[in-house]
Amino acid sequence: MRFRFAMGVIGSLLLSTAYLAAADLIVPDVPVPDVEERGIWAAIAYSEADGVHGFFWGADKRQEATDLAIKHCENDGGKDCVVVEVFRNHRHWDDDDNTGFPYLHCGALAVAKEKTSKISNWSAKSALNRGEAEDAAISACEVGGTKCNIREWVCT
Repeated sequence: MRFRFAMGVIGSLLLSTAYLAAADLIVPDVPVPDVEERGIWAAIAYSEADGVHGFFWGADKRQEATDLAIKHCENDGGKDCVVVEVFRNHRHWDDDDNTGFPYLHCGALAVAKEKTSKISNWSAKSALNRGEAEDAAISACEVGGTKCNIREWVCT
């Protein structure tokens, strides 16, 4: 009975860890569709290895926002900067350019107060407003049981 319980707990932990890793990381090398990208884009980059972040907002294209967020992260000393959230404002209300990105206005990066041996001690999320983005980022960050604070937020 103990063995079965332990295996269930371990399986749940591994599944939630995989979910966190997949949900919190946007791979910057994914090809951008060749369509008109409406809206004003923003991105947050983070280097987990050294806790450095960078962000950019006000870009006309998604790729521009991601490139500049990484550049700002690296300029602040980040050695392993990756884009962790991309979002845009609402010139249009739907995904009418078929890019797969909804129109979310704000993004937030939450980081644990103290580093632990947990797999993920940070999270980045976007939402329709600053409060929702911050709440979502903190909730996702604290899934591992650590207390998290908002490190950065940005709205387009």
